Amino acid sequence: MQLAALQDVMFGYDDVPCLEEATIEIRSGEFIAVTGPNGAAKTTLLKLALGLLRPWKGEVSIAPYNSEGSKRGIAYVPQQISAFNGGFPSSVQEFVRSGRFSRGKWWSRLNSEDIEAADEALKQMEMWEYRHRKIGELSGGEKQRICIARALAMSPDLFVLDEPTTGMDKDSRNRFYGSMREQIRGNGRTVLMVTHNMNEIEHELDRIITLERKEESAWKCCTTTSCRGHFVPAG
Repeated sequence: MQLAALQDVMFGYDDVPCLEEATIEIRSGEFIAVTGPNGAAKTTLLKLALGLLRPWKGEVSIAPYNSEGSKRGIAYVPQQISAFNGGFPSSVQEFVRSGRFSRGKWWSRLNSEDIEAADEALKQMEMWEYRHRKIGELSGGEKQRICIARALAMSPDLFVLDEPTTGMDKDSRNRFYGSMREQIRGNGRTVLMVTHNMNEIEHELDRIITLERKEESAWKCCTTTSCRGHFVPAG
């Protein structure tokens, strides 16, 4: 099932295009990495796919429902999440459990299934022992982990992750990649992730979207089995 797609999309900043004629398709059950040098519009590509940015030209489509006919869920973890307000008045456990409210529970209490899902996510990200700490007491890498744990607790159809392993050591990164693959194999979910660590994760992937500079010009070229387009530095 197609979850999201870009068709002949153009977008840029301050009248300068950073992405042109981009066409991609994101389908259920795939592990897709987006890679390329700094300034290659990787984050822009994610935000367009999420509908957070409106293209200058072309079309962006996002499926409203999943393959089971339920409302489609997306979990987005942006880059530099570790810099969010350190005075946020919440414990780690409360923050991760809040991810369950995205499932339409705003006006009801969390049930035992919700609590179990959130607590299991904390354990997967090795943050269980920090569950009673305030978010402001955590390091940047620890904040990154609890944001991923919150995304896991949401049980979304699509994970969109922008450099999610920032601040993790190699063993933690490998466990994280395995966890994402299990989300796909065990639950039929989809992962779209920006990363620079291709040598560590390539064996886990189904597809790669690579943004690279053409020798003859400043444009970028997107190469993958179902993506074509041209990219220029985002500034």
